[in-house]
Amino acid sequence: MKKILVYYSLGGNTRAVAKKIASKLKIKAVEIKTLKAYPDDVDVLQSLAKMQTEIGVMPQIAPTKVDFSQYDAVVLGMPVWWRTFAPAVKTFLKSVDWKGKNLYPFVTHEGKTGHIVSDLKKAVRGGMLCPMLGVEFDEEGNQLTSAGEINNWVASVAEDGFEEEDE
Repeated sequence: MKKILVYYSLGGNTRAVAKKIASKLKIKAVEIKTLKAYPDDVDVLQSLAKMQTEIGVMPQIAPTKVDFSQYDAVVLGMPVWWRTFAPAVKTFLKSVDWKGKNLYPFVTHEGKTGHIVSDLKKAVRGGMLCPMLGVEFDEEGNQLTSAGEINNWVASVAEDGFEEEDE
């Protein structure tokens, strides 16, 4: 099964995890980037990100220059924003034909993953949503999830050892 890793990262936690996972799987990693940068001011950023997430904004993203029809599976990394995936991820998800593809999601979060699994199930209709890895960080950016837990998930992705989840 041909895989690619795609990720969105604003603060760097997801990027760091994505690079480790891509290295372990020996697959290409592609970053989702918005065409318009988010503001540097943390308060303004949080307010804007919350509003965009809550109303379902789909910001324009830079072309990935990847032909996703050539891949059977996508390993997708994303931060949790207000109990779901970031708006840029929503834009990416809409751009891919998921029919017949496996999606291996991993998220970075500060304690809760919200309703991201049910949101992903809706977004990848026709594809198979494999079990998600949650990688928890504290407010200072220290990773709380063990390397062993991440490695076990990566090994299952490498072996395609997941079975379809019950609806």
